[in-house]
Amino acid sequence: MKRQWPLQHLATGHFLLIILLGAKWSDAGAASPLASSSKAPSSSNAYATILYVGTPRDYEYYIAAHVLLRSLAALHVNADLVLIASQDTPARWIKNLVQEGVRVVQVENIPNPYAHQNGFNKRFIFTLNKLLAWKLTEYERVVMLDADNLVLHNMDELFQCGQFCAAFIDPCIFHTGLFVLQPSLDVFNDMVQRVMAMAENRDGADQGFLTDYFPDLLDMPMFHPPSNGSRLEGKFRLPFGYQMDASYYYLRLKWRVPCGPNSVVTFPGASWLKPWYWWSWPILPLGLSWHDLRASTVGYQEEFLPLAGQAILYIAVILFVIVSMWHGRHDEGCKVCIPKSVWADYGPYIQSFVEKLLKPMCIVVSLLLPMAMVPIASYPLMGWAIAMLGSLAFLSATMDLLRLPLVATFTPWLLSLGSLVVMASPYYRNGLIRALAIMGYVGFATPFLWWALTQVTKSKNVHVEKEPSRSQTVLMKIC
Repeated sequence: MKRQWPLQHLATGHFLLIILLGAKWSDAGAASPLASSSKAPSSSNAYATILYVGTPRDYEYYIAAHVLLRSLAALHVNADLVLIASQDTPARWIKNLVQEGVRVVQVENIPNPYAHQNGFNKRFIFTLNKLLAWKLTEYERVVMLDADNLVLHNMDELFQCGQFCAAFIDPCIFHTGLFVLQPSLDVFNDMVQRVMAMAENRDGADQGFLTDYFPDLLDMPMFHPPSNGSRLEGKFRLPFGYQMDASYYYLRLKWRVPCGPNSVVTFPGASWLKPWYWWSWPILPLGLSWHDLRASTVGYQEEFLPLAGQAILYIAVILFVIVSMWHGRHDEGCKVCIPKSVWADYGPYIQSFVEKLLKPMCIVVSLLLPMAMVPIASYPLMGWAIAMLGSLAFLSATMDLLRLPLVATFTPWLLSLGSLVVMASPYYRNGLIRALAIMGYVGFATPFLWWALTQVTKSKNVHVEKEPSRSQTVLMKIC
């Protein structure tokens, strides 16, 4: 049963705003092509992607779009490379892309009337900007791409497809991560009118709108490029090889797609495992392929200085701890002094927390905090190296401050390093064997982790004491 988005759920003011914006967009679409562009078109076809700001992930999607466009240029495609960017996109980003030959078309965002619905994902707020590709009437065909696509081969044959073509990675729903279109102001105006009339849209984004706008695509014939180079008319389904869902790769750890060329990999899964995140590898092996592509095209200049600074900081911490330990560990341990007023009400609870939870929590924070400090789009090998170095530094400081046993303190770090080795191994025959190996390692590591926890918890080097009177002489670390 299709879900309806009733208009009565919208506030009256918001509804009137939608009507006004719809009229504005309809008039603008009929009046002119697009707002402004960095240069004139030089081809009859184009590869295009969108970029907008206003979400917590603006920078990473800029990097993704940059890598996508540079990778297409490296494949020597016979088409313009177009970025449809919102007008508030940072000028530095625009300049970088223009200098590399990208035609940047700056536009006003299409307002999203679904944004106030329950469950709407705010990162999709301006994905309806994809509809602006239909205004690129200076081109005969446009291949619209999501920024998270990994393009493996030249796919210029797609420009021979019809008025609308897309691939199905779901049995019944095509994916809008890549589609071919013939620009048309009439189609664009009709789309905008439907958007502003709150047409059926299951996710409030481009995916839900376009699948409802082209409901019969599943019944259309499969696209096969004519050998004579002519263009087809009508709508077509694209072979799966133009939108290979990354999740299929993990079944066999290789591609076996016999229908159509294996040209594009898409990553439609969990947003926190997109390929540009450094931690996505080795959890998902294909993440490294995306980063290798970035290394060969855009590079990592923006991440280098933060990583270098963190490395220097962590090495300094480790050296400081070594010097401290060289001068001898103190036998009296670490004492935490609690004010009398607090001790009277909460003394037993604080003592229980410090003796049972403080030390394990400090170890967990030491392991995780460096990961949060690594720039999110770093190269995975560098990201993990800096994160592990940071964990080593923080664990060293924690061990020295709380007088913890050395082997038990560093056991979780060693087990974490082992898990990375197990996941990153290139010798698995298929995804099932890899999954079994990971589960086997978890079973192997659990007893050691439990032993480390008990040893750290049993350590009596941290003491909680009531604030002493003036006549008492007690070493106070925290008061």
